[in-house]
Amino acid sequence: MNPDRLTRQLAFVAELDRLKTVTRQTLLADSSRPENDAEHSWHVAVMALLLAEYAPAGADATKACHMLLIHDVVEIDAGDTFIHDEAGNASKAAREEEAAQRLYGILPPDQGEVLAALWREYEDRATPTALYADALDRLQPIINNFATQGATWHSNHVTADKVRELVKRIAAGAPALGEYAAELVEEAVRRGYLAP
Repeated sequence: MNPDRLTRQLAFVAELDRLKTVTRQTLLADSSRPENDAEHSWHVAVMALLLAEYAPAGADATKACHMLLIHDVVEIDAGDTFIHDEAGNASKAAREEEAAQRLYGILPPDQGEVLAALWREYEDRATPTALYADALDRLQPIINNFATQGATWHSNHVTADKVRELVKRIAAGAPALGEYAAELVEEAVRRGYLAP
C-alpha cells in the first residue's frame, strides 16, 4: 500500500461528498424537492446501462456510465449551470476547466488524468460514447419535467422551442431516444406542461 496514494484517493472521495450539496433546477419526479448533482449523476449512469440497446454504433455503454458518474464533478467548484441560463453558460467552460484542474488534481496523477480525460471526452461530444452520454443527460430532465407537469419549465419560463433544441442533441446521440423525447415534448405541450 502506498500511503500517499491512498491519502489522495480518499481526499477526492471526501471532496465528492460535496456533490450532494449542489442543487439542480430539475425537481425529483415526485416534485418533493430539487435533485442534487450526485442524484442526477447516479440516475443518468444507471440509464446508460439500462438503455444501452439504444446507444449508437460504436458507443460503449459501460464507459458512458463511468463518464456520467464523473461528468458533473466539476460542479463542486463551478456550480450547476441551468441549460437555459444564457449568461451562466457564457462563463461555464472556463469555470468548469478551472474546477477540473483542482478537483482531478487531488487524485494521484494516473487516476486524475483518466477522469479528466473522460470528462473532456464528454464535454467535447465528439465520440459515439460521449454523444450517447450527452443524450441521456438531456433526456433525464425532460422525463422529470414531464413527471412534474413541467414544474421546472414553468418556473424558468422555458418554451417548447428551447426543449426541442435539446431533443436534437438527444437524437444525435441516440436516435430512438430522440424520437421518444420528441413525442414526450409534444405531449407536454398538449397537456400544458410546456409553453408552445
